[in-house]
Amino acid sequence: MTTEISRRRLLQGAAAALPVGMAGLSVRSAAAQTAPATVDVKSRPIESFDPRDPSHVRYGALEFRSGLILTSPFRGFGGLSGLRLDKKGEQFIAISDKGQWFTGRIAYRGKRLAGLADVKSAPMLDSDGKKITSRGWFDSESLALDGSQVYVGFERVNQIMRFDFAKGGIRSRGEALPLPPEIGKLPFNKGLEALVAVPKGQPLAGTLIAISERGLDPSGNILCFLIGGPSPGQFTAKRTGNYDISDAVLLPSGDLLLLERKFSLLEGVGIRIRRIAIASIVPNAVIDGPTIFEVDLGYEIDNMEGIDVHVTQDGETVLTMVSDDNFSMIQRTLLLQFTLVDP
Repeated sequence: MTTEISRRRLLQGAAAALPVGMAGLSVRSAAAQTAPATVDVKSRPIESFDPRDPSHVRYGALEFRSGLILTSPFRGFGGLSGLRLDKKGEQFIAISDKGQWFTGRIAYRGKRLAGLADVKSAPMLDSDGKKITSRGWFDSESLALDGSQVYVGFERVNQIMRFDFAKGGIRSRGEALPLPPEIGKLPFNKGLEALVAVPKGQPLAGTLIAISERGLDPSGNILCFLIGGPSPGQFTAKRTGNYDISDAVLLPSGDLLLLERKFSLLEGVGIRIRRIAIASIVPNAVIDGPTIFEVDLGYEIDNMEGIDVHVTQDGETVLTMVSDDNFSMIQRTLLLQFTLVDP
């Protein structure tokens, strides 16, 4: 994996220009269908993460900074399941589970989220330049960046595609990665849910960590994979509290954060974050770690599916989470930020 092009340069890259020349009407029509669109996103602030007590800001190892409720008249807006930011926490790439890219900029007012600006959207393309959904590949749930290389995992078909954003940004064509056969055996709609590209300087540098939502081994633990890198193989994450994994991210320290969620008629809805020592992630390991954050629907959450981290100029480690509204009228697209008190 290459890290030659900076994360920030990648996120600021413009979409490639439309082709011109001798193309016929059908070619121009196809290009128009895949061309990036400008997306108007409106935001409303979340004044308090705890609606019952605005003074309540500390939750485990996290402190609430701010949040937004996002809406848009753009028909394809919603279903956000993966999010990656630049080092300043401003430029972003997000994906929806319907095979759509979203890029743009997070605006701040002081330390608080103020809105989204310069938002563009385009469908993901396969190696032939066709919409990825034309293959029947749905639920693009996981997202990882490694320099100019962008990796997207598809839950329903348990495939991973790599896009070289240096060759066209959100108009880049993807290529399917060769994967361990065990990934193809993950259960329908409970497959690949989180991807993490391990950067240089870490013990697993060059590895793509792939984590299932609820693919279980005989002991009931969640199946995870090390693709490429120095120690390819399989490991598991201990499943506790009826939680499934929805995303993951590496802290600057190298520890892995697992974003998890649960839903049941008896226990209701909840989200939590576990912190995993990176040194514990090796082939055949069963990983586990302390819960640093856990809340239920009594707080301003929804179906939280994406998480990323950046460090501010003041040295604060900030976690950003986004929710997947499933394109439902009764759910919301939320953007939340917390400070990690003990980074």
